[in-house]
Amino acid sequence: MNTIDKFNEHVMHTYGRYPLVMEKGEGVCCTDEAGKSYIDFGSGIGTNSLGYCDEKWADAVCAQVRSVQHTSNYYYTKIQADFAEKLCEITGYDKVFFGNSGAEANECAIKIARKYSFDKYGKGRNKIITLVNSFHGRTLTTLSATGQEVFHNYFFPFTEGFVYAEANNTDDLKNKLDDTVCAVMMEYIQGEGGVNALDKDFVDAVYQLCEEKDVLVITDEVQTGVGRTGKFLAGDNFGKKADIVTLAKGLAGGLPIGACLTNKKCSGVLTAGTHGSTFGGNPVSCAGGLAVLQRVMSTGFLDEVTEKADYIRTELEKCPEVESVSGIGLMIGIKLKTKKAADVVKEALDKGLLLLTAKDKVRLLPPLTIEKAELEKGMKILINILEG
Repeated sequence: MNTIDKFNEHVMHTYGRYPLVMEKGEGVCCTDEAGKSYIDFGSGIGTNSLGYCDEKWADAVCAQVRSVQHTSNYYYTKIQADFAEKLCEITGYDKVFFGNSGAEANECAIKIARKYSFDKYGKGRNKIITLVNSFHGRTLTTLSATGQEVFHNYFFPFTEGFVYAEANNTDDLKNKLDDTVCAVMMEYIQGEGGVNALDKDFVDAVYQLCEEKDVLVITDEVQTGVGRTGKFLAGDNFGKKADIVTLAKGLAGGLPIGACLTNKKCSGVLTAGTHGSTFGGNPVSCAGGLAVLQRVMSTGFLDEVTEKADYIRTELEKCPEVESVSGIGLMIGIKLKTKKAADVVKEALDKGLLLLTAKDKVRLLPPLTIEKAELEKGMKILINILEG
């Protein structure tokens, strides 16, 4: 039995998978079982931020595996302390809670917002406004927070207490921001919703309205954070700092992690026994995360991310098939005039290039470390497909 048949025999069919059995990877390229090489412009949906098996990252992870691979959170580890210190130093936040995924980080943020309001104002102030077209995860609560009706099926009853406002519609937000609301939760760029960035005027209005009512701002930076937009946090592009921010995906370079960071106002909300995670802050993931932070914050790294993003946009804007390009930094959505995004992705796979989709767009999330020659080679394949 071949790998794909064996996989399908034993693993639940919860994904629409492509017929590629990935065997190994190095840098921006991976190789399948047959030895065919692919340039990866998806990086595990933005997770392999340093590409495949970056040498310093791998050394840090392997060293930790041979030291302590896991311990209960009843005890302390130096690597978690070092990682937390560095992450708070970079972001300017006061405290962090570690989980294993973006959904878990968002669940933590939701719990903090509701407990903050309960502690200060009592019952009845527990609703969270999220945005139409948002995506916040696949647990029951984060599905409930997700502002897309397509996800609100099958798993009834969903968690109550979420209200959806139209993105970039300040009047709609104002109408829904009543005395029952404890937080507004948003992505600066709606990744799964089509790689659509929020308008700065709308973001400014969110912060102003929330400040007036002591309503917390939660920003889901699971996909946009850790340098993806050319800034460590996407909020830096808007000149804003939320009360709570969530990170995951690229944070540990391909290892499972989630982080929920809070400012001083919210840093003491969760107390002993109110939240926890068996694997959260796992030493191996923290070692990978520390290696990512050191690389991303090295001199000139984020400037190079912006330069690479500018190159991609310039090339795409020359292509007659491209209707528009959305996103910020190396988080790019491509709206096409005549071709279907799914068809482009399939053709690219055949030609040795891995792409993603988001709604009706082709989505690019290449490793932040991609070299110019690899970028040019991948873009040539993509442009030839679009113009063919």
